[in-house]
Amino acid sequence: MKMIANLIKVGNVIKYKDKTLQVMNTNTIKPGKGGAFIQLEMRDLKSGAKVNERLRTSENVEKLNVNEVSVTFLFSENNMITVMNNENYEQITLNEELLNGNKSFLEDGVQLFLDIIAEEIVGIRLPKIIKVEVREADAVVKGQTASSSFKNATTTRDIKILVPAHIKEGDKIIINTESLEYLEKSRD
Repeated sequence: MKMIANLIKVGNVIKYKDKTLQVMNTNTIKPGKGGAFIQLEMRDLKSGAKVNERLRTSENVEKLNVNEVSVTFLFSENNMITVMNNENYEQITLNEELLNGNKSFLEDGVQLFLDIIAEEIVGIRLPKIIKVEVREADAVVKGQTASSSFKNATTTRDIKILVPAHIKEGDKIIINTESLEYLEKSRD
């Protein structure tokens, strides 16, 4: 489906220069002279490479329809992961490269989302938030409690993250999978 570049939103998948690209960030620039243009930061769904493009706001691009299928992660073996479709319980084996380096978030039973364009799986998305356990955390330095300060921590899944001073070893925390930021301490 054709659309003008001015209507592109974060998360859209477009076909541009024979590449399938997912929009990660947009910035509309209106210079004092001349027409406005839009700066797009995108990720190539095939190679995972980052692409920056500048388009006139009136330029046409092709937006692709993406079907989303909810699946459950089962296991990983030899650079392949096996997931189960939550609707028909069919097992699907996929290359772990579709995760774009996010393999450390996988554990049995985690819900994932497959992005499908024209019957081809082009990506695997994680849930936006996930609960992890802190394996080790730096000690709190005296006097740092006056202002909000963060310390280094490592989770049981080997994810390095900054956490508030009150978080200690063994605590369960909720983090954002996209930005790797601490959100809150888990209540259970």
